[in-house]
Amino acid sequence: MADEMVLRAQKFVNSVYGSRIGVTVEENGKTGWPVMYALTRALQCELGIATLSNTFGPTTLSALASKYPKLNASTVPSADFCRIIQSAMYCKGYDGGDIDGTYNSRVQSGISAMKVDMGVNGAFPGSDLTPKVFKALLNMDAYVTVNSGTDAIRSVQRWMNGRYVNRADYFIVPCDGHNSRDVSKSMLYAIQYELGMADGTANGVFGPGTQNGLKSHTVTAGTTGTWALLFSGAMILNQRAVAFGDFTSDTQTAVRAFQSFAKLPVSGAGDFSTWASLLVSYGDQTRKGEACDGVTRITAARAAALKAEGVKYVGRYLTNPSTTSLPEKAIQPGELQTIADNGLRCYPIYQTYARDASSFSYPAGRAAGQAAVNAALDHGFKAGARIFFAVDFDALDADITSNVLPHFKGIQDALTDDGNRFRIGVYGPRNVCTRVSEAGHTSASFVSDMSSGFSGNFGYPLPPDWAYDQIVTRTVGSGDGKIEIDNNVASGLDIGENSFDKPRGMVPDVPFVGSFLNALHDDIGKYMQSIGFPDDGGNKIFTHTQCFETILANDSVVTAQSNRYNMRKALIQTSAYWEMRHYDIIDQGVDAAVAYYHTGIGGGMTPIRDSSTGIAQISGEVGIRAWNHCINKGYVSGTVLDPAKDDDIWTMWQKVNKDNAFALQTVSLIHLWDAEGKEGGKNPPAGETVLRSMRLDYTETEIFEVLRRYQGWGDEAVAHATKRMGLYQVFEKYNGIIRNQ
Repeated sequence: MADEMVLRAQKFVNSVYGSRIGVTVEENGKTGWPVMYALTRALQCELGIATLSNTFGPTTLSALASKYPKLNASTVPSADFCRIIQSAMYCKGYDGGDIDGTYNSRVQSGISAMKVDMGVNGAFPGSDLTPKVFKALLNMDAYVTVNSGTDAIRSVQRWMNGRYVNRADYFIVPCDGHNSRDVSKSMLYAIQYELGMADGTANGVFGPGTQNGLKSHTVTAGTTGTWALLFSGAMILNQRAVAFGDFTSDTQTAVRAFQSFAKLPVSGAGDFSTWASLLVSYGDQTRKGEACDGVTRITAARAAALKAEGVKYVGRYLTNPSTTSLPEKAIQPGELQTIADNGLRCYPIYQTYARDASSFSYPAGRAAGQAAVNAALDHGFKAGARIFFAVDFDALDADITSNVLPHFKGIQDALTDDGNRFRIGVYGPRNVCTRVSEAGHTSASFVSDMSSGFSGNFGYPLPPDWAYDQIVTRTVGSGDGKIEIDNNVASGLDIGENSFDKPRGMVPDVPFVGSFLNALHDDIGKYMQSIGFPDDGGNKIFTHTQCFETILANDSVVTAQSNRYNMRKALIQTSAYWEMRHYDIIDQGVDAAVAYYHTGIGGGMTPIRDSSTGIAQISGEVGIRAWNHCINKGYVSGTVLDPAKDDDIWTMWQKVNKDNAFALQTVSLIHLWDAEGKEGGKNPPAGETVLRSMRLDYTETEIFEVLRRYQGWGDEAVAHATKRMGLYQVFEKYNGIIRNQ
């Protein structure tokens, strides 16, 4: 809702400073970073700073402290300078008078009230506006509890502000009742100050000096004073229910509970390991966990080395999206049996290249879920195993809402449609794990706590459902047993697997078996409905059943092409089904215009030389280029045609339009052409990169590329390929079952 005084503040900064600061803000009466940035730039103008910035950084703070160490009714240099203060106060929710350029009693009361809320009224008594308070005034931090913030956390925030605000590198933190990256870092500063570190040495980093100092500051029942306050404050920031103050018997009970939860030695004392787990996500990295994960094959010698280190559970990857790096990242043939034979257990991890929010979406999650199921079955994992799906990037809270949660809903839907053979876990930062779990999409978390700088780790507690806590990379063993691992603490919630089915072989596809027709039909229908394609076709020409029956009616053609070119049937089935499913009334009209161009039959339309047509939406030119490429390579026999000649275009166009078997054969040739660089194509004009030759063990990255190239180049082709991947994995699910019967 618009606020009249915020609107006046926006009008003021635009009218007085807009041309001078290079920005104008929307005059909507709503507070936010844009107006705070504009006011910061306006202040910099008043301070005579030449290069303006949205950031209230060291230069701004130094200039302000030098010229105006205390701003009040006597020292405020001008009316506009005062209006900057008054405008910012309203944007922060405090009374700033009438934005009239007067540092009057209302402004003074507002500043005093804000300093009380910040907890700095003892350090900065009265109504003077000091530089650090001014810096805090020009940001979006709140100094009262908001959004279900707790009074307990707010009390810690206010205490730290009041005690440390005069230290050089300490800046006022929010007092909103929520822990955060800035609050957690300020707690580290506070500890460093109490350890005696000088300004400039204290840096908010959990380094060797801080660690060594804490080893001499164990707190126990009966401890009082600053160290008891710091420890209880750290407990509170980790959402532990203790009183902020002395180390009481109740505190000791809460510490025991926290130590038990985090799998620390249960002593009830605030020892170094407990301090470490409260202050930084990875905690005490000298701990030896009972679990590990890695990108190296587990041999008998390596298994022995791991057991000697106390490891029981080994995380290994179901797939490797790369064909060139980390050749042992994915589970290797015979490895799971070696793990079991040597008394270890394995928990599977599914991870692709997804390193940013744009890689996560509902369709991508559907594809990932079914791909992980297919891979787990290929390796021999039995029903009941939990697969941990990775979110291996610093996902902001907004990223989780917009991308990660829909992605995991897609994973959950895929595994539900598969019959819930496998359970779902999540690998990622603390905030990701907690939010995905709270949404009901996962049953256990594998926490990437080693990435302590991630915004989703710094300031967030360990998730309640944590199973594995990744804390450090180390090398164990020697000789043949030497192996680098990520050392993980295990909670016992997940214990991996030690019994496996025989792995499914990398064998050619075979003819489809009729007993699976209904199941495949229904699974594809569910997937397509989930991405917006109703079974009745909606605004498309063909229904789901018509598309499905057309593709499966030509299964002998698809199987023959698959076997001939070492190509998974699912590649051909996916491209053809997807294109037929998209055929609409516009495509019908274009087809008629192409026929009119070449035959003169029809009228009332603009003639078109060529178009994508038929069940697989192949143009005459693309069909010619793919066939020519494969004829020249010796993959197929036929007559080379000229894509520049109308007669040849018309010849190919009619074949792919009218002959479904020919169209499906052409799909496979287009895939071969695409994989080998698409030379002579127009998307992109210089051609594509050359993939490995067509083979049955194509990685997901290669499959995605082939599917994307079938459609072309650009954002739309990438978006459609993401959705095609889910369809591919459904086809592959049933093809895999049948060929491994």
